[in-house]
Amino acid sequence: MKDSMKNIRNFSIIAHIDHGKSTLADRLIQECGAVSEREMTSQIMDTMDIEKERGITIKAQSVRLQYPYNGETYILNLIDTPGHVDFSYEVSRSLAACEGALLVVDASQGVEAQTIANVYIAVNNNLEIIPVINKIDLPAADAMRVSEEIEQNIGIDCTDALCVSAKSGIGIKELIERIITTIPHPSGNELGSTKALIYDSWFDNYLGALALVRVIDGHISLGQEVLIMSTGKHHEVLGLYYPHPVERKKTDRISCGEIGIISLGLKSVMDMAVGDTITDSKNPINVPIDGFKPAKPFVFAGIYPIETDKFEELRDALNKLRLNDSALSFEPETSIALGFGFRVGFLGLLHMEVVKERLEREFGLSLIATAPTVTYEVILTDGSTTLVQNPSELPPEQRIAEIREPYVRASIITPTEYLGNIITLLSNRRGIQEKMDYLSPTRVMLEYAIPSNEIVMDFYDKLKSCTKGYASFDYEEIDSKAGDLVRLDVRVAGEIVDALSIIVDKSKAYEKGRALVESMKELIPRQLFEVALQASVGSKIIARETIKSMGKNVTAKCYGGDITRKRKLLEKQKEGKKRLKAIGKVELPQEAFLAVLKID
Repeated sequence: MKDSMKNIRNFSIIAHIDHGKSTLADRLIQECGAVSEREMTSQIMDTMDIEKERGITIKAQSVRLQYPYNGETYILNLIDTPGHVDFSYEVSRSLAACEGALLVVDASQGVEAQTIANVYIAVNNNLEIIPVINKIDLPAADAMRVSEEIEQNIGIDCTDALCVSAKSGIGIKELIERIITTIPHPSGNELGSTKALIYDSWFDNYLGALALVRVIDGHISLGQEVLIMSTGKHHEVLGLYYPHPVERKKTDRISCGEIGIISLGLKSVMDMAVGDTITDSKNPINVPIDGFKPAKPFVFAGIYPIETDKFEELRDALNKLRLNDSALSFEPETSIALGFGFRVGFLGLLHMEVVKERLEREFGLSLIATAPTVTYEVILTDGSTTLVQNPSELPPEQRIAEIREPYVRASIITPTEYLGNIITLLSNRRGIQEKMDYLSPTRVMLEYAIPSNEIVMDFYDKLKSCTKGYASFDYEEIDSKAGDLVRLDVRVAGEIVDALSIIVDKSKAYEKGRALVESMKELIPRQLFEVALQASVGSKIIARETIKSMGKNVTAKCYGGDITRKRKLLEKQKEGKKRLKAIGKVELPQEAFLAVLKID
């Protein structure tokens, strides 16, 4: 039986982290009876352990629900989206597959930065937006204030905003009915040539690369030969499924306006990139769906195995992880201090944390990650341009004409009482104020242009601690600007440790160098000889600390007797230490490499 398009509703949920998006999805699934009580778990659409532990959505999930209303059965396609800024490209593609969106705002916290960013994506896609005020059962809930905030800051009419509690199930039935009556049904040419958008893809051990698609025109049938437009390759459709929280449901055809999972027997998700267009190979469309761009890494860090013989295992682990995560990019690199490892590109800091944690958990590896950096554009004196991701690749100072560093536009929403703390933090991080708006008498929104290098270290942690966790933060990339930057090196016993090199603003080089050698002095164990710790810019030493030697008491066996005997033993010890110093290698503990992340 073919579903008519007028009974299909495709919608997404937009919310800031921790505003109850996954819990609301659970309630909608339960209310539609898609999952039995026995099979139901909390956060059923979050499939990774890390997602459940941290209460965040990393991978967008989808589910097809059925709901009877006014004597007809409606198909509700819920497309869950990640809430974190690192995954905003995935959010934009998911929203392009919908006709409507639920804007979920926590009744106790109000509008946050990420909510505003994602609502603008939804507005640009002309989606019907339904405001939903969640967590109304909390003692601190204030639905009236939050409604006013949504109206003021986003400009959406909230006179009939729905007040729900996803946890206790209040208002869920009314919400489903509102989705059916308010969100428009999909429109498309059912008889036209196949045109489908890939809005998510992942790897399955048995079926290979799978793609979640939204059919915009025509249909996709089993056995049909399709063309993936960005690669220009032809493939046969081997399997079609409808998404379901517990297990996929097989089907022979995905019709116009529907969402479904397509299997083409491909071995990598790289061939099914998010945002790509699928069409019929015999009767292809001319213009792909716009908005496709490959995911671009924003932050780079070196990842090395602590046990150097685990290099091949790390390579295999990264290759397996990339099957599921097309945004991950990596290339081998070597470090004098850490041996063989990989330079890995991430979408942002949360993405980096998640990838490192998955490598350690799922593949049983012990890893060291170097300080994250961004890509710098270096213009040399001969007029050529080179891109630098690793500080140790920076050319000598005399060959550099200019270093251009990437900037981001940061949007921060904070209670007014923490405004002073945030402005101090942003000015310390070389931020340039662009806008400051009072959203209400107690909340303010700041917009700053800030170098990417300044936010990749520990900016988010500092922001949360100076506002007691109340500020929310979102950013988007803007153009690069020229900066007065230098490479800060750390020398241990006279040798540069390349894994500890960082690129810093020249005016901050002295204080960062000072802080770095001071914190490392506490971390490096004492040797039998004296060890000099130095911070240098080029050949100029700007800070030094000395780790005193561990002295063996060579005169312990002398009691009484002539002083010259003791002196002779001490001189002999002094000579031995000099010899040790010349050949001695200092083993750096793992904490020393993390010291770079903690300096401020």
